[in-house]
Amino acid sequence: QVRLVESGGGLAQAGGSLRLSCAASGRTLSSSAMGWFRQAPGKEREFVAAISWSAGKLNYADSVKGRFTISRDNAKNTVYLQMNSLKPEDTAVYYCAASISIGDYAPPASYNYNYWGQGTQVTVSS
Repeated sequence: QVRLVESGGGLAQAGGSLRLSCAASGRTLSSSAMGWFRQAPGKEREFVAAISWSAGKLNYADSVKGRFTISRDNAKNTVYLQMNSLKPEDTAVYYCAASISIGDYAPPASYNYNYWGQGTQVTVSS
């Protein structure tokens, strides 16, 4: 069983930055793709970013390209999402997810992911 715990969310002003972390326990995720998704009130969950197990493949939603950076530290079993130039429309609950058997890919579709964290709230004020 894999447990994913997000942290780093909070309140930021537009133009500011936050760094989310997702720590995994229960098994090593060094061979798993990892993804970040978000869900705003009244909206469906959407893909934000993904990273392959080797970190050689990255994938971003168009809405965050150039502003967000996903990275991972396999030694720490942790994945990060650096969010810069935040906008009010980035306000959402952010979830990390693990894809155990996808190979060296960074899939954007949520159905590829086997395990999900509980989420962390990010609120961006204008």
